[in-house]
Amino acid sequence: MPDFQHSALIIVDVQNDFLPHGALAVPRGDEIIAQVNALSHLGFGAVIATQDWHPANHCSFAPQGGPWPEHCVAASSGADFPKSLDLSPISHIIHKGMAQNRDSYSAFFDNDRVTSTGLNALLSGLSINHVVICGLALDFCVAATAEDAMRCGFRTDIALEACRGINADQSALLQTLRSNGITLSD
Repeated sequence: MPDFQHSALIIVDVQNDFLPHGALAVPRGDEIIAQVNALSHLGFGAVIATQDWHPANHCSFAPQGGPWPEHCVAASSGADFPKSLDLSPISHIIHKGMAQNRDSYSAFFDNDRVTSTGLNALLSGLSINHVVICGLALDFCVAATAEDAMRCGFRTDIALEACRGINADQSALLQTLRSNGITLSD
């Protein structure tokens, strides 16, 4: 049983654009919402949700030469949380990917590995030493967040039942995450 007072749930990018019919849909991404809602009510010391919050013409968008279709433009309906996500337990929201010329897969740092989102300082200020991570997409933003959580010194778990990935085969990724000390739970 985790020490909930010193643990935080991090809900990564459960946003309309990553759900079925969204601009960058994660296959079966909507299937995790019930599990995310259940986890958020377990009594964590903090429940933190992240949102991709991109400016128009963000560098990750295909028209600007990036790998992704336009998605999660700040304040758009695609960037919103879905109505089925219970927002009542969420104590903090971290916006990421806000710089036009930098993306941010991790909830901790932009992809330049230098620019902080403020999450590390927030968790430290709340006396959090353990994080449980769930959300979308397992093979991009969830994995990057977990790796950075470990680098920042947090005991790190990924709740696999509350994650979905873009790629069908996640076996190599899961092996890498385990070898890096991240606990994977069903």
